[in-house]
Amino acid sequence: MKKTLLSLGLAFLSVFAWADEGMWLMTFIERLKYSDWQKEGLKLTPEEIYSVNNSSLKDAIVQFGGYCTGEMISDQGLLLTNHHCGYGVIAELSSEQNDYLKDGFWAYEKSQEIKPENLYVRYLIRMDNVTDRVLQKLKPNMAAQARSEAIAAEFEKIQTENAENGKYVVEVKSFYGGNEFYYFVYQDYTDVRLVGAPPSSIGKYGGDTDNWEWPRHTGDFALFRVYADANGNPAEYSPSNVPLKPKHSLPIKISGVKAGDFAMTIGYPGSTSRYMTSYGIEQATKVEFPAWISAANTAMVAMKKNMDKSDKVRINYASSYSRLANYWKNRIGMTEALGKLKTVDKKRAYEKDFNTWAQKDKANYGKVVSNIQKYYDGSNDYVRNRTYLIRGFWSGSQLSRLPYTINNLWDSYKQQTPENQAEMLPKLTQQIQDMYEKLDTTTEIDILTALLNGYVQEIPAKDIIPEVNAIKQQHRNFESFASAVRNQSVFVSADKVIAAINAKNEDAIKKDVLTPFSTALVNSLRNVPDAQKKLQADYDENYRKFISGLRATYPERIFYPDANFTMRLSTGKVAGLPENPVRPSDDPSNYFTTLQGTMMKYVPGDEEFDHPVKLLKLYNTKDYGRWAAPDGRLHVNFLTDNDITGGNSGSPVISGKGELIGLAFDGNWEAMSGDIEFEKELQRTINVDIRYVLFIIDKFAGAQNIIDELKLVQ
Repeated sequence: MKKTLLSLGLAFLSVFAWADEGMWLMTFIERLKYSDWQKEGLKLTPEEIYSVNNSSLKDAIVQFGGYCTGEMISDQGLLLTNHHCGYGVIAELSSEQNDYLKDGFWAYEKSQEIKPENLYVRYLIRMDNVTDRVLQKLKPNMAAQARSEAIAAEFEKIQTENAENGKYVVEVKSFYGGNEFYYFVYQDYTDVRLVGAPPSSIGKYGGDTDNWEWPRHTGDFALFRVYADANGNPAEYSPSNVPLKPKHSLPIKISGVKAGDFAMTIGYPGSTSRYMTSYGIEQATKVEFPAWISAANTAMVAMKKNMDKSDKVRINYASSYSRLANYWKNRIGMTEALGKLKTVDKKRAYEKDFNTWAQKDKANYGKVVSNIQKYYDGSNDYVRNRTYLIRGFWSGSQLSRLPYTINNLWDSYKQQTPENQAEMLPKLTQQIQDMYEKLDTTTEIDILTALLNGYVQEIPAKDIIPEVNAIKQQHRNFESFASAVRNQSVFVSADKVIAAINAKNEDAIKKDVLTPFSTALVNSLRNVPDAQKKLQADYDENYRKFISGLRATYPERIFYPDANFTMRLSTGKVAGLPENPVRPSDDPSNYFTTLQGTMMKYVPGDEEFDHPVKLLKLYNTKDYGRWAAPDGRLHVNFLTDNDITGGNSGSPVISGKGELIGLAFDGNWEAMSGDIEFEKELQRTINVDIRYVLFIIDKFAGAQNIIDELKLVQ
């Protein structure tokens, strides 16, 4: 007999199901909380929110670039997302002559729109529950490896059945620690072009200082357009492609919001760990996050030093630096909030209740929590080392990765026949040139040197990659190694690599001074020690039981699945925070900010708090057009109590009638623990007021062509 979501998964929706807590799977709206949402102000039917056969809200929402969310806002393929989501693309398209990061970019007709190298958007076609089907392939007490192989085999069959010979991308994902399984069918569009972006002094206003903070005054938005072939199908870039006519686009409400208004977000939240145990939190705050913060900061300092010296380096490294800085501050905030809010104590209370319940079935559940504790106790050293390697070398140092990649390319090239080599060589040459297009040798050597010094200081000697110790023994110190890299390595420039390949000088590549370290770095990340594999397998089994047992421990509560980059819906309301005496808001209600507050932060010439001259003029003349609030002020950002996380960046904030009222872009410092424990009283979503977006497009950029595309409603 097929289990419904109510019988199989309803109990998995939250340890505590507060009214506005939860990132909900789209297909089960009607059976879960729809009646509650109606009371809160939702006017749409479930079919108008999610439908496979008819146009619905889901058809206006896309996964943007694989890491953010975007929404369709016109019937001509116009897409709205965050400036920080498009930041890497804007940087890619920028140059010293056309610095779109600094100056912004606006296409006043479609022919001026710019196509980046690699950008795609993903539309959800449908999803479904395949839990029963997968579980039928699993046997009781199945070994971890056999279980994984059986699941993978069934996943592959489901993907093949639904892909329609490559028309769709199909993902099958596990939920609730591997207790349930769902598949998702997507369609990707790869011809996506930049339409408009404000200068960073608007789109990134406040920089790292204001990141994760309220009050906020950031115009964090950018515009793109999705193109298709004449029949509306995905197509590679071509001048003959036409703007996609989406199945649904969002009307835009321009009358504003007030405290208590219903607010809904739909997007692709990336990752939460709401059922993490107290032992997991202790590892995160005492082992993982400190290594992460240290590694990222080390790379950032070395990177920023060179960015400040050169506009070219600043543009080329802007995206990498921004990504590092975002997570660096996030982990600082999470550490602080998890401690301040005593999240470990809350988790221990759940575990105590679980253990009491587990006495009813000691054989299956009696040692679950203690076994989870064993995993964390046994993995601390491994996690500390791996975190530094990933968050420092892998994320921050291109020179750490490139030698391994180029060695692999060389191995593939040399195995070809002379005829095939001749055919491959131009493509290989171009590929290597592309790798080095935005690499600065001095910056890279500084980053690598700083990370090596930091690595041996932060990581216990027994865990350090042997090749790092070999570098120190051979070169006395890492500064000496840096000199050897600069003077001897072929990997410091594309020209040297290409010359070595043209000369078929294998020793220049294989015996390069950087090759041993780069190879060891990648191998250490790929090759998990057997002892760690055993710990992980034991943990996976016990975590599945832990989630299953929580359902029985709290039968009256509902549990939602952790975020995993699948489309989710969150409901809430416009709601302020208690005013921060250190960072007072420019409005006493403290649920919105204004352009006046933006000007209160103004520091001429400052990297984070400067203003464009035109914005200053518009403020001084109060030339806000029809985008001002009834009292004449121009609202910039506002707060809601929606439940979101990373990946939701760019998600639309939608009224009860399905109208776009804002654009989600951040969370607040007071509740940085939110990925692990939802804090009902403190957790907020920071949004760009859609009227500020329209003001910048209209009055600041003068892009009437964009305004004309939109469906504006009162």
